[in-house]
Amino acid sequence: MFKKIAIFGVGLIGGSFALALKKAQVVQHVVGIGRSSSSLLRAQQLGIIDSIATSTSISVAIQDADLILLAAPVAQTANILAAIAPHLQPHTIVTDAGSTKNDVIAAARLALGEKITQFVPAHPIAGREMHGPEAALADLYQGKKTVITPLPENSPQSIETVSAAWGHCGAIIHQLTPEQHDGVFAAVSHLPHLLAYALVDEIANKPHADVLFQYAASGFRDFTRIAGSSPEMWRDISLANQAALLVELDAYMAQLATLRTLLANGDGPGLQALYANAQQARQAWGRAIEAVEK
Repeated sequence: MFKKIAIFGVGLIGGSFALALKKAQVVQHVVGIGRSSSSLLRAQQLGIIDSIATSTSISVAIQDADLILLAAPVAQTANILAAIAPHLQPHTIVTDAGSTKNDVIAAARLALGEKITQFVPAHPIAGREMHGPEAALADLYQGKKTVITPLPENSPQSIETVSAAWGHCGAIIHQLTPEQHDGVFAAVSHLPHLLAYALVDEIANKPHADVLFQYAASGFRDFTRIAGSSPEMWRDISLANQAALLVELDAYMAQLATLRTLLANGDGPGLQALYANAQQARQAWGRAIEAVEK
């Protein structure tokens, strides 16, 4: 299906995309582009990419590419798009894997101008707390959602090209508007990461942190797993989706205030009612996820 794909950022997300398409046998050649030559070399050694390009050879890297994937931290999006814009051929489709969409689309409009028709924003809903080429998995996207947020300027063929690429990775394709996307993921992805980072940081700064970590067990591990994710990536995501994330953070702080009042008042029935409602919602969500993945 694809003779050549160029990927900016061949860590967990970009590397898994490449491995999945190779596993599906729908790509002939994958070129990796990134800031770290050692990371690119490792990706090539692992068979994730077939060739390496540097930031000074972007024109050669993307020449004759059918598809370009931006899988670098979202703060790099504007610079990458500006670099590829002069060399972007009419048949090449550009997409991204960023966790925010409004900021990415604004950067794309500024950098690409009339070539914005060739940019189809997307976001695969899958990940691990690990990062780098070694974290890449060929089945990372199997049974997971990928959200596409098409632009009015995109042709049906361009949207289908991006949808098909993620479909070959095993993903289930959904569509949202950019505004819907950023509001949804502020609540169910960005806020949980913020909370996990905050809890681990708060405990790590206590004078007896070593004792606390010594006795932390499965509950702490499960709740804070995502705090092992890339700080650079989540810094960029937090700032990029600042407005929506502040709305969700304020709502969560209000919920914490409610919990504090129930606890301070010794309100057992109130606490149990809140816990029960959360338990039922969590179990229903878990059953739905299991059904989709099967």
